[in-house]
Amino acid sequence: MRIMSYQKNYKYTLSSNNGILSTEQRDFFEINGFIIIKHLIHETLLDRFKQRFIDICENKINRGGITVMKDISSVKKNQEVISNERIVNKIQDILWDDVFEQYFLHPQLLDYVQCFTGNNIMAMHSMLINKPPDTGSMTSRHPMHQDLHYFAFRPADRIVATWTAMQTVTKANGCLFVLPGSHIQPGKLLPHEYPEWKGGVNKGFHGIIGYDSHEKKYLDMNPGDTVFFHPLLIHGSGPNTSQETRKAISCHFASCECQYIDVTGTTQQNIAIEVKEIARRRGFNDMDFKDFWKFRSRLVRGLKMHL
Repeated sequence: MRIMSYQKNYKYTLSSNNGILSTEQRDFFEINGFIIIKHLIHETLLDRFKQRFIDICENKINRGGITVMKDISSVKKNQEVISNERIVNKIQDILWDDVFEQYFLHPQLLDYVQCFTGNNIMAMHSMLINKPPDTGSMTSRHPMHQDLHYFAFRPADRIVATWTAMQTVTKANGCLFVLPGSHIQPGKLLPHEYPEWKGGVNKGFHGIIGYDSHEKKYLDMNPGDTVFFHPLLIHGSGPNTSQETRKAISCHFASCECQYIDVTGTTQQNIAIEVKEIARRRGFNDMDFKDFWKFRSRLVRGLKMHL
């Protein structure tokens, strides 16, 4: 990957990071919008997460407020003998689970998070992604997108995503790919829509149109490796062409000093309408986009301010 010369006027990382990130690591993130920290989460903990996920898929425990999502092509093939683990492609809102919270409260993980958010940290969006083997319809891929599209809080520069590989992740089983530097250029939130894919698109998988020809950096990762990335970084993932599911656990963290915004009339209005309809079907008739994020967030370090 080409690294440009860079004047050290840091915008996306904070100087009060207690030496957690080296100067070289800060430079890399500032230029590229992401950085991988090797072996951050121990495999013993990852094994607990895997088992918890399986128990949820098999209805062995009370899901509570956890949202379970399913791959559309796997559901359509459910007349065949397919395990629940292969049908469920994602669980969300796992911040309060007794097992999964060990990730969101992980001291070393939060030490790195505070290099981007500051010392007062809210966990905003929690999920375990279980990319199933592709059925041939290519629904296991995830279109290129910017995570900020989904968020009703700002500023973007005090938000960071963490994505931890729970197993060996490669291009073959649908690893993440990123467009390095896209948090700077184009450096703004682009319009997102459902792509017109022949096999269909999973619910909520909005994407950016017109960036497919851009050069991608594929992020091969080992178990426990964790990538941190900016919410404007354009990224996605390819299909899982292996025979096994591909698991990762992820969270978006934000500074407690962030504030909610009104997305009415912006490019985010489409996702806000979709979220409000989901909330209505669950019995929350008066929940707007901002309330949705307030409801699913959790203080994980420091003091709560605005968020």
